[in-house]
Amino acid sequence: VNLVESGGGLVQPGGSLRVSCSASGFTFSSYGMSWYRQAPGKEREMVARISSPGGITTYADAVKGRFTISRDVPENTVYLQMNSLKPEDTAKYYCNLRRQGSNYWGQGTQVTVSS
Repeated sequence: VNLVESGGGLVQPGGSLRVSCSASGFTFSSYGMSWYRQAPGKEREMVARISSPGGITTYADAVKGRFTISRDVPENTVYLQMNSLKPEDTAKYYCNLRRQGSNYWGQGTQVTVSS
């Protein structure tokens, strides 16, 4: 399993950013995928999840209505579109696969929301 995140960066409050996770090494269409984030000094928390099959999405209350998770099955990629970003969204964002009781993580991509 290999998960590679990209697309992080510095954005002003109120701005938008899309992060991506390119997946390989497993049958992407068969598994749900999640995005987590971890801010300095805080625990890693689930941000959004998309099921497979069905594409049912779940969001943390803190991001509901602002973030959208989606997936491109032919491209083996999961996205997180982040709108109306706030300084408290600053964190390292990680792609997650849970398969057969094991968690797989990418290296993360840093998102910083600051003026």
